[in-house]
Amino acid sequence: MGLIPRILQTWRRPGTTVRGLTGLPDAALLALLIGTMALYFVAQWPAHARAAALDPSVPLNARLGGALLATLFLMPLIVMALAGIVHLAARLLGTGLSGHDSRLALIWALAAAAPLMLLTGLAQGLAGPGPALTLLRIATGAAFLLFWGAGLRALAQGAKARA
Repeated sequence: MGLIPRILQTWRRPGTTVRGLTGLPDAALLALLIGTMALYFVAQWPAHARAAALDPSVPLNARLGGALLATLFLMPLIVMALAGIVHLAARLLGTGLSGHDSRLALIWALAAAAPLMLLTGLAQGLAGPGPALTLLRIATGAAFLLFWGAGLRALAQGAKARA
């Protein structure tokens, strides 16, 4: 099954989808993370274009350069560090969740929430601040947390079953 059908499947059955990805090697996880961060970078373009039009003192290229640095270079480091912290916490709690499982759950949750991130970026660029943008941001954050939690739970159950 391809990437997009799996993302769509995640919106219906997040735990089952993540459990089906357990054989994914770390190199593929890193590629998925970089690809997801590239989508997140693209999602920021409309908002930066709007901000550059409203305040031309900082040109669009400078805004996009900063976003590129943050999204494609710093965020993968933060994601991997967060996955490591979650793995250590899970180990202390005795869940049996491996480091690979922790990385998989977090990276897949980010990838599955990417469509909402793109929509949120579009709304931010076209409509600007307001109730619609706030609602989209809440929905995006809730979807990410739901996918991440369901993934961690499903992978922890799988680890207990293997043990």
